[in-house]
Amino acid sequence: MSYRPRTRTVLSCGLLLVPLAVSTAACGGSASEQLSANPYDASDQITANTPDGKKKADPDKPLEVSVKDSDARITDVTATDSAGRFIRGELSADGRHWRTTGPLAAGTRYTVRVDTEDEDGSPGRKTLVVNTTDADGQLTATFGPESGEYGVGQPVTAELSQPIKDAEARAVVESALKVDSMPRVEGSWHWVDDKKLHFRPKEYWPAHATISVHSNLTGLKIAKGLYGGQSKPVKLTTGDRVEAVTDAAAHQMTVKRNGQSINTIPVTTGKPGFSTRNGVKVVLGKESFVRMRSSTVGIAAGSSDSYDLPVYWATRVTWSGEYVHAAPWSVGSQGAANVSHGCTGMSTGNAQWFFNTVRVGDLVTVINSGGDTMTPFDNGFGDWNMPWKEWRAGSALKNTAGSTTGAAERQQDPGSDARLRPRI
Repeated sequence: MSYRPRTRTVLSCGLLLVPLAVSTAACGGSASEQLSANPYDASDQITANTPDGKKKADPDKPLEVSVKDSDARITDVTATDSAGRFIRGELSADGRHWRTTGPLAAGTRYTVRVDTEDEDGSPGRKTLVVNTTDADGQLTATFGPESGEYGVGQPVTAELSQPIKDAEARAVVESALKVDSMPRVEGSWHWVDDKKLHFRPKEYWPAHATISVHSNLTGLKIAKGLYGGQSKPVKLTTGDRVEAVTDAAAHQMTVKRNGQSINTIPVTTGKPGFSTRNGVKVVLGKESFVRMRSSTVGIAAGSSDSYDLPVYWATRVTWSGEYVHAAPWSVGSQGAANVSHGCTGMSTGNAQWFFNTVRVGDLVTVINSGGDTMTPFDNGFGDWNMPWKEWRAGSALKNTAGSTTGAAERQQDPGSDARLRPRI
């Protein structure tokens, strides 16, 4: 049926010399009364493809609302979820039909307010409540590290409950994983594999920053039959910018706080065949005592390189067992030669000072070693060794020029097309 223009009665103001108060009353007439009147109940005029509050809607299908009365039209529709987020929709040019254009979320309650107008221009209204069915499969994210204070090198991690391989699904997931910092920084997620993502800024985090990590996955459609579930947020803060740089060729470590050198320590690093890894590493943890056995790193017991030592003030920088630690047995070589099996050794006093100075997430860099460069992901946090361009290429949103705003936000963004009037 084509849209039929309405004919409305307009009261004429005949005399311009009539006092203003009288003129206002005369010109206002029934039109002003209609604009200020409470909307009538439009329940008899409205029909939807989901019975109001009775049957749950399939989130894979659009929500549709129509008018039954040929003398009425829809003038406006507002659809929001329980969190107040708008769902996109479009209204037909004749004002007789409205449908959602963005995907609905699973297991979600929507309030849909439909405004109408009858042939006389009187406003009507009908509010529908729509509940969507729960998802068969759910995807959640576990963020790391736990809430707390960390060094400026600490990456944020997200471990997904299910693998995501499809590029479009990855974009939806990534755009729903939010990292907000104060002060603001340029940063990006990087897909390590199908279930794990890391987030880091282009540069290190600022000192004394606040970082909030949360998920907008809840109810979000990711793929057919797969929707997002709730994920626990984390809140991180950073302390001073503490950096330790070990020059393996010079056999010394320089420790800086906020750019100022606070200590220079004689050290020994890995000897030939066991050279310490070059590159940026991040403090993973601290152990005041650990027993180090060569058999745990593939050195046969009883060989010339085997060892079994009690070690104090051990600061871990790789999962495979590279530490900065006390090595009283090699004090004579510290500052002069590299004699360790890959760790950075120093005197007991210096190791204790270092242990007490750094925190998890602080930066430990090795230069001028004969070893390989620290890998980005498989042995701790070597994230900073990957160039920024390459890091960004690992984002599913790499075509958004650094923005983390993506499909998840767009489908629930309260933009101008969330509420559309007919074009006539």
